[in-house]
Amino acid sequence: MSQIDLEKFSKYSKPGPRYTSYPTALEFSDAFTYEEYLHALENEKGKLSIYVHLPFCRSACYFCGCNVVFTSKEEKLSRYVEYLKKEIDILSNHMDTSKEVIQFHFGGGTPTFYKAFELDEIVTYIKSKFPNWSEDAEISCEIDPRFFNEEQMQVFTKHGFNRISFGVQDFDARVQEEIHRIQPYELTKAAVDLARKYGIKSINIDLIYGLPYQTFESFKKTLDLSFSLDPDRLAVFNYAHVPWLKKTMRKFDETTLPSPDVKLQIFQYTIDFFEHKGYKMVGMDHFAKPEDELFTAIAKGELHRNFQGYTTKGGANLIGIGLTSIGEGKKYYAQNTKDMAMYEADLDAGKLPFERGIKLSDDDYIRKAVIMELMANFSVDIKRVEAEHGIVFKTYFSDALNSLGEFEDAQLVTITEEKIMVSPTGTLLIRNIAMPFDAYMNKYSGSKKSFSKTV
Repeated sequence: MSQIDLEKFSKYSKPGPRYTSYPTALEFSDAFTYEEYLHALENEKGKLSIYVHLPFCRSACYFCGCNVVFTSKEEKLSRYVEYLKKEIDILSNHMDTSKEVIQFHFGGGTPTFYKAFELDEIVTYIKSKFPNWSEDAEISCEIDPRFFNEEQMQVFTKHGFNRISFGVQDFDARVQEEIHRIQPYELTKAAVDLARKYGIKSINIDLIYGLPYQTFESFKKTLDLSFSLDPDRLAVFNYAHVPWLKKTMRKFDETTLPSPDVKLQIFQYTIDFFEHKGYKMVGMDHFAKPEDELFTAIAKGELHRNFQGYTTKGGANLIGIGLTSIGEGKKYYAQNTKDMAMYEADLDAGKLPFERGIKLSDDDYIRKAVIMELMANFSVDIKRVEAEHGIVFKTYFSDALNSLGEFEDAQLVTITEEKIMVSPTGTLLIRNIAMPFDAYMNKYSGSKKSFSKTV
C-alpha cells in the first residue's frame, strides 16, 4: 500500500457506524412488535446461523464495548444455563428447527468462564432441538486465554468446533495494566498450542489499536509476537471509545489515547506487515492466509458481514439466543432484553425475551445490500443491484454518488457504469465511504455521542 498522507486522512476522523447491521442498532425500537417478530420467525426461509451469548466475566476489561455481567458466583452461571434452555424450548415452538444449521457461535462475556460440563450441556441441548447440522458448519467460540483448559477443549472437539478466536488486544505490559487485562504472551501461546493440539485448523487472534499508552513502536512488537503464534486469521480492530455508553472507558485518561494520525500510521503498518508476511486483508479489519475461505470468498465477491464479523455463511437466518442477543432475518433485526431480571421474567411467562428490533422497509433492504457489499468486498456491482432490486442506481443513489465525489477526486474510489471500486488506500476509510448510502446519518450529523470515530 502506498504511503498515505496522515494529515489529510485525519480530517476524516468523525463518528460513524461499523455497519455490523443496516439499519444500525440505534434504529431498533419497540415499533417492531413481539407479534411481528414471531410472524417473521415462523415464516423465515433458508438455513440457520445460531449465536449464543454467554455474558459473564469475572472482572472488567476497561476497553470492552460488549454487553457483560460481572460476577464470581458460579450459581449465576448455572442459573443462566437453565434459562437458556427455556429460551431454546420457546424458540422451537415458533420456528422450523429442522432447517440446516450452517453456523454456530459462542460469544460473550467470557464463554470459557463456564466449566466444561456446562458448555457441553448447552451445546448438547441446542443440538437436541436443532438436530440438522451441516457437515461443513462453521462452529466457533470466543476465548479469553486466561480462562481456558483442556477439559473445555475436549468438549469443543466432541461437538465439532473448528474455529477458535482468542482475545489478545495488545501484548505490551503497560497497555495491559491500563486496560485491566494482564495476559502474558506465554499464557496466550499455551492456549493457542492447546487448540492446535486438538486439531483446530482455524485460529483467529483479536487485536485492538487505539488503546491507552499504545505507540507505533509498542504495537509493532505486539504484531511480531502475534505473528509468531501463526494464526490463520487476525482481526485488528480500531478501539471504539464510547465512554458515554460504557462506564469502564471513563477510567482512561483520554490524553493517553493515540491521536488519529498515529492510529492511521499503526493500521497502515499493520496492513503492510501482514501482507509482507503472506496474509491478505479481508474486509475492513480482518487478515487471513491466502488459502483461507474468507479470501476465496472475496475473489468471488461472496464475502458477507454480520454481528460476528466477516463470514462466508451469508444469507442464513441468524437466531440470537441469550441476554442482549441480536437475531437477523432477511428483512428484520430482533434484539433480546439487556436486563437479566426482565430476561428471566419473560421466559418464566413462556415468551421470548424480545425487547426491540426493526422491520426493514424496501429502502432499508436496498441500502443494506449496497452498504454490506461495500463493507465486505470493497466494491459494489451496480448492475447486479439494479437487477436484484429493480432500480436505476445512479438515480436512486444520486445524493450518495455526489457525496462520494471527494473520495473520487482523492483517487480513493473509482465509479464506472458497472461498479464502485474502493482503492487499497481507500479501504482505510471504508466506513466513511459507506456512510453516504445510509439514510439515517443526517439525524446524527451534529451528534458526537452516537458512534465511535472512524479513524
